[in-house]
Amino acid sequence: MTHDGSLDHRFSYLSTEELWFPEWEHGGTPWDNPAGYAAHNPVDHLGSFRVPTLVVHGALDYRVSEVDGLAMFTALQRQGVPSRLLYFPDENHWVLKPENSILWHDTVLEWLARWTAPGDQGQSNEGHSEAGRQTG
Repeated sequence: MTHDGSLDHRFSYLSTEELWFPEWEHGGTPWDNPAGYAAHNPVDHLGSFRVPTLVVHGALDYRVSEVDGLAMFTALQRQGVPSRLLYFPDENHWVLKPENSILWHDTVLEWLARWTAPGDQGQSNEGHSEAGRQTG
C-alpha cells in the first residue's frame, strides 16, 4: 500500500515548497547529490514492481503531488500488477472527512484481507479505481 507516496524523489523535490526534509534525507539537492536521490528512488525500480498495491492519494496534498499517485498506479497497471487507486479529490495528506475516513479504513482492511490471507491470494483488481466520496 502507498498513501500519498512519492514515486520519483527528484520530481517530488521540485514540486513541493517543503525543501528542508528532502535535502536532509538525501544529503542536498538533486543536482548537488544525485546519488542521494537515486539510492532509494522508486521510479528507478519500476520494472521490478510485483506486489499487489493499493494506491491512495488526495488531490489537496500540496507536498506530495497527485501526479505521483497517478503515475504509480499507471506504472503498476501497465505491468499487470494487481492494483487499485483510491483517490480523494477533497482531501489532503490526511483523510479527515468522516465518510472518506470510513471508505479509507474499509478499503485498506479489505485490501489487506485479500492480499495477506493464507492460501488463495485474492483476485486481480486490474483497472480498478475509485474516487473517494464519489463511490457510493
